Amino acid sequence: MYSMEKLKKIRKQNKYTIYDMAKILKMTASYYSQIENKKKRLNYDIAVKISAIFNMKPDDIFYTNNCWLK
Repeated sequence: MYSMEKLKKIRKQNKYTIYDMAKILKMTASYYSQIENKKKRLNYDIAVKISAIFNMKPDDIFYTNNCWLK
């Protein structure tokens, strides 16, 4: 199952703001916020970049049951 709540929790635990994440990922804060709020679809490349920020695997942050949801 696809989850963004875990991303928000990890981001906050690491004391990153939406603006910090956007700057690191070279995107606007608005776009990043839309990803976190599921208004923009997360693609694999962005998932990999986000997971690298936290030294984690994409599946450890974004997915449960190791499956992709449409």
